[in-house]
Amino acid sequence: MNTEYPATDLVILAGGQARRMNGMNKLLQQFDDQIQLLKICEYFKTQVQHIWVNSHRDNSIYKQIEPDIQCYADDQNGFLGPLMGMKSAWSHLQADYALFIPCDVTYIPNQVVLKLHRALQKQPQAQVAYVNINGDALYPFCLLKRESISVLGQAIAEDRLSLRECFKQLNAQVVHFQKQSLFCHSINSLDELQQYKQMKAFKQMFSD
Repeated sequence: MNTEYPATDLVILAGGQARRMNGMNKLLQQFDDQIQLLKICEYFKTQVQHIWVNSHRDNSIYKQIEPDIQCYADDQNGFLGPLMGMKSAWSHLQADYALFIPCDVTYIPNQVVLKLHRALQKQPQAQVAYVNINGDALYPFCLLKRESISVLGQAIAEDRLSLRECFKQLNAQVVHFQKQSLFCHSINSLDELQQYKQMKAFKQMFSD
C-alpha cells in the first residue's frame, strides 16, 4: 500500500449504455493485450485500498476475472452519466478519496495517483483533480474528495450533468500528461476501436 498519499479507493466507471459500441461492455473488451478490467486492476492494485466497478450489469463476470473487486450501481436509474456514478460511490466507499477512471482508457499515465494527490495538496480548497492527456481534458479520469458529494448531488438534482461545469464549482485542478504517438486516450465507438487496433498492428509491424 502506498504511504505517499491518503487511503484511496479506485472506481472504474462502466455504468453507461455504450450506445456507440452497440451495447458492448467495454470493460470486458480487449483493446490491447489484456481485457480492460484486468489491465486497470493490475495497474492500480498496489496503489489503492479497494477496487470498485460502477456498473449495472455483468457483476458476476467481473468477479470471475477479479474476485477481490466490489460493484455498485447508480443511485438512480436512467443512465445519468459519470456524475451519477461519482455521487453514488460515496454510499459505498470507506476511503475519503476516490480515483475514478473510465472503463475505456487506452493509456494510464505513470504515477497518476500520486500526481493527482499532489495537485490537491497544493490547493487545499480544491475538491477534485483531473487528468489531461496531450491537451485533451479527461474529466472522468479524476481524483475526488468525499466532501464533493454535496456539490455533485446538487448538480444532479438540478439536471446539470456536465462534469466540466460541476468541476468548476469544486475548484478543479488539472494534471497534464504527454504521450507521444498516442492515437486515442479512450475508445468511444466501434470505429475508434477498429482504428486503434489497426494503428497498433501498424506500429508493431515497423517495430519488429
